[in-house]
Amino acid sequence: MPLLAFETSCDETSAAVVHHGRVLSNIISSQISMHAEYGGVVPELAAREHLRNLLPVARAALRDAQVTADQLEAVAATQGPGLPSALMVGLKAAQAVAFALHRPFLGIHHHEAHLYSPWIKGHPPVADFSELRPNVSLIVSGGHTLLVHVRAELEHQVLGSTVDDAAGECFDKTGKLMGLPYPAGPEIDRLAEGGNPKAYDFPRPMIDEPNSDFSFSGLKTSVRYFLRDHPGLLDDAQKVRDLCASVQAATVDVLVAKTVRAARRLGVHWVTMSGGVSRNGALRRELAAACGRAGLTLRLADPSLCADNAAMIGVLAERKLARRAGETSADGDIRPNWAMEAT
Repeated sequence: MPLLAFETSCDETSAAVVHHGRVLSNIISSQISMHAEYGGVVPELAAREHLRNLLPVARAALRDAQVTADQLEAVAATQGPGLPSALMVGLKAAQAVAFALHRPFLGIHHHEAHLYSPWIKGHPPVADFSELRPNVSLIVSGGHTLLVHVRAELEHQVLGSTVDDAAGECFDKTGKLMGLPYPAGPEIDRLAEGGNPKAYDFPRPMIDEPNSDFSFSGLKTSVRYFLRDHPGLLDDAQKVRDLCASVQAATVDVLVAKTVRAARRLGVHWVTMSGGVSRNGALRRELAAACGRAGLTLRLADPSLCADNAAMIGVLAERKLARRAGETSADGDIRPNWAMEAT
């Protein structure tokens, strides 16, 4: 029997139906245009939009999957981490559906779901965990940057995380300094294609540190001072492209170096990457090249599954349900600051 999943951790309202690893539907309603006016996600506005969109999105997911509510085996939702008011909408809706149908409910860790999104492939998407090998996984998004050692299915350990700004947050904040629209990450990626990544030398924070932690606030500050010391630079279109390419190169260098170093240290032969920033073209190219030089096999999440989505929530929930490892109390609360624990 199929499983219905909800994802509302930030500014995407998503519902998906999963059956035996096959994603029968994955509906996503984005709020980007609404939050662009404010230069970032406004939590209360996000929660209101989730309330407005969740029921139509859920109905569309069931319709596209050709599944009725009484055919569901279980219901899942993101329990954390994320914006408290946004999480609350999806979690409580899922619990209500599970209670009404007398079905199990599963609260899923958002980052743990990202870990397994690179193993969802094809059209329609199907999760194939038979191919899963021990790997180092880079999860990189607007709010989080993590390196995780995945030893086997549902067995993992966090190696390091960001100590301040995440990579995507750095892109958005530096883009704001340049006057780029929100979210700035995709715009920086686009402009960088026509720029020189060696035009300006920005710091690569913590790139030589032996640990697996990240820090990008210093890079953001360097861009601020650089723009202060180069008035008028933003009036030159080519220099803006060069600036975007240089900032992107500094960020990508750190992410790639730390990921490959961790894989070598642990002796694993596979690397995976997921999260919203993993759609960045330069990051995908440079990580692929570095893995090739190091003799590592790289597995990337499909671009359609990089951003927040309910498909990855449903796939992980189904695996946990099969192993009797994830059923959650039907009245459990949100966990906005939920740290991913070793399993």
